[in-house]
Amino acid sequence: MNKRNLLISSMILILCAGLSSSALMAATATSEQNKKNVQSSASAPEKTVKQEQPVTYTYVSVKPLDLVQNPNAYLNKRVKIRAKFDKFSSLGLDYKPALKSSEKYISFLIRRDDAQNDIPLSELKNFMKREMAEKYIDLETDDVIEYSGLVFSNALGDAWLEVEEFKIISSKAKTTK
Repeated sequence: MNKRNLLISSMILILCAGLSSSALMAATATSEQNKKNVQSSASAPEKTVKQEQPVTYTYVSVKPLDLVQNPNAYLNKRVKIRAKFDKFSSLGLDYKPALKSSEKYISFLIRRDDAQNDIPLSELKNFMKREMAEKYIDLETDDVIEYSGLVFSNALGDAWLEVEEFKIISSKAKTTK
């Protein structure tokens, strides 16, 4: 029985010693890995902050009359329209259900393409930031334009569009007096 106790005690000591050396080896390996990480991070160049890329949207080409006839179908969607410019106006500005401040925005009208006479399409409320509109101050009636934007409201059953992109496709010949 004495031999048995001695054998068990020896086994326990061997196991404890083995566990201690394993723990010691693991601690040493972790310490060496930490040193490598510190060295590599010290030698690595500093990370630079990425500049945000401009957001690009996909616009669905739509005829102005289709948009006017079904503004609910285009609500919160981005659309692209090609039309004849009519005039800048204040139509729809400062209307609370679809508020666009007259201090920051200007609205404009386009021509109806279903009428023989020159009639503005007042059911479509187009809003452009004043800074953008100032670039196009020389627009004349019947200049062909293309603009894209977000249909942000359908108040009064009309389509309300905030212009994000705008370009002149063709200008009518300037008349000299």
